[in-house]
Amino acid sequence: MRPLLVCSTALLAALLATSPEVVSAQMKLSPKAAAPGGMETRYFTSIDGLMDGNADVILKETRQGKTVTAAVLDVCYPVAKNSDRKDRFVVNLQISGQTMTGTTQSLGAKAPVTVKLTRKPTGDTFEFRGQIGIGQAVTEVTSPDNADLSEKEFLDNQTSDDGITPQPKDFTEVSPEAIAVKVKLENATDFLKSLKGQDVEVTLASLAVGCDALRAGEQTINMSVDPERAAALLAKFKAMPGVTAAGWTAGIAEMDRSIRLPAADWRDGDKINRDKLASAIAGVLSKTLAAKPVSQSFSPSTGKLKLVFKRPNQDFPALELTDTIEVAGLVSADKPGTSDKLMVWIGSPSTTTADESSGAKLNVSDEATADEEGDQPDDNGSIEALAKELKGQRWDADKSVWK
Repeated sequence: MRPLLVCSTALLAALLATSPEVVSAQMKLSPKAAAPGGMETRYFTSIDGLMDGNADVILKETRQGKTVTAAVLDVCYPVAKNSDRKDRFVVNLQISGQTMTGTTQSLGAKAPVTVKLTRKPTGDTFEFRGQIGIGQAVTEVTSPDNADLSEKEFLDNQTSDDGITPQPKDFTEVSPEAIAVKVKLENATDFLKSLKGQDVEVTLASLAVGCDALRAGEQTINMSVDPERAAALLAKFKAMPGVTAAGWTAGIAEMDRSIRLPAADWRDGDKINRDKLASAIAGVLSKTLAAKPVSQSFSPSTGKLKLVFKRPNQDFPALELTDTIEVAGLVSADKPGTSDKLMVWIGSPSTTTADESSGAKLNVSDEATADEEGDQPDDNGSIEALAKELKGQRWDADKSVWK
């Protein structure tokens, strides 16, 4: 039996809103149906065979005792093979014996949709056969083993967490540079266009409108911004048309590579002296990585720190190859608003090797093998050394406190 697909909580409201009036027709159900005379709503969350198995299907039935009185089919599917773009149709089905039929059009492409299914109880499960046509394409449906869910079971399988925290108490659960905005689909294009020319980075994956977004009517846009501008941007976004939620979310900062330190030594007035702090960080890392600092810079869009180091490669010293090491970092207050503490996150070092000697160069391939890609580079205790040098605290994951 196929596993049940999980859809957004808002789906139930959408399905309830699209339920048809009671249809005067009958359909025999399995013995486990509701007691005679009782009204009941049942759900199927999987029907095999649609769009090469890529369709997200919800079939809602309203039953009076052992009689199906109404049915709504909600199908979300890729607009083309291997496409991340989705379309959706919702159709009220007419019931005649074991036959379920209906016509509508898709919500996005406005393609004509026809549905003709037969449904037959098979013990404790149900078999569906028939055709679903979308535009010129017709899909044959052969799905022999489908279990139904009660309304409570259906609701228990829903997920509604958008990952947005409007007012986090600190940055231990969310990342200082990572923000997200939930916006109604009809306003999403205008919202995204308003970001053009601004110092923000939009996460490409969040531009894809998935089935949960289509059913909820809202899309969550993830962005990276300079932590010093995050609060002001979120206040601005909350006032924009169609925005229903805005706040911080998960991002690049991981607590096992973060330290918290007093802010007083690293401030000029009410601003963090990030260049001074970056120089101090580079000084520590130059020792742990045994490499010479080359450059340090902060991204104007995300506030992300980029440190570059160089050192002689030791694999074959006579060739005079050079390792270039890049380390990403992030500096911010340890929580939104005013704080007397800073949080510093330092990523794992990334190393590339090239021939930078004078004269003819040796071309070197620096591609990692599949086995090597999962290994984290050794940073020679850089985080611990930074915590000691900057008089900072490490995060205790077991106790969920700074130590």
